[in-house]
Amino acid sequence: MEVVNPDFELLRSTAVAVGTEAAELVQRMRGGQDRFLGAVDTKSTETDVVTAADKASEQLIRERLATLRPGEAILGEEGGADPGAGRLLWVVDPIDGTVNYLYGLPWYAVSVAVQLDGVSVAAAVVEPASGRVWSAVRGGGATLDGQPLRASATNRLDLSLVGTGYAYAAERRARQADVSAVLARHTRDLRRTGSAALDLCAVAAGWLDAYYEHGLGHWDWAGGSLIAEEAGALVRFPDGTEDGLGGDITLAAAPGIAAELADALRAAGAAKI
Repeated sequence: MEVVNPDFELLRSTAVAVGTEAAELVQRMRGGQDRFLGAVDTKSTETDVVTAADKASEQLIRERLATLRPGEAILGEEGGADPGAGRLLWVVDPIDGTVNYLYGLPWYAVSVAVQLDGVSVAAAVVEPASGRVWSAVRGGGATLDGQPLRASATNRLDLSLVGTGYAYAAERRARQADVSAVLARHTRDLRRTGSAALDLCAVAAGWLDAYYEHGLGHWDWAGGSLIAEEAGALVRFPDGTEDGLGGDITLAAAPGIAAELADALRAAGAAKI
């Protein structure tokens, strides 16, 4: 029988346990500091890669969730959707930042989130290279390795550090770069790290004052957005809303600069991306 009001803390502990195990597998498969040389395929473009570790990580997560949370739906980047009964949906990114993983850059993560009626209620983002664990539960705050997180208190966009990301398709990436070039004149600086989940976590920690990106998949933002939100950031999801920012933008920002950043993005042509 379905639980009407699931235990969010139990869901978080499940996400942490499963995400940590998958992260350990991902790191073992990379084989230390040398470039990963396992099977590498491509998806939407030749620059959009998927490794054997992506597939193995997602398979492990699906198997563990099938045991720990039998019958619940799962959506994964590599394996698509497994329908299930009830209102819960597990949203999985087996490696967010696969290109970084491929090249040996340590900024990649495993993201495991669970949504209730389409809203993220618990999540874990685990970094294989460092072992750091970011997690959150709706209404219960966000933590990094158990320590509470708080978004930046800045109220000046011109003194803010802003993260972003770019699409795999070259034409869209060029339009995104044009917007970034305009925005660079209105901020302290811009960063592009290659992992949406970790960029959202960085907003939660105050390591970034804001982050925006167009075209993210559901699995890219489901976990990190909750962590940012529970740390006090304002978060805008890619819900198709036509507000001058583009319907598929994800935006997380310190409350003091959120409106100013949105205005700057509109003026820079974000809606045309």
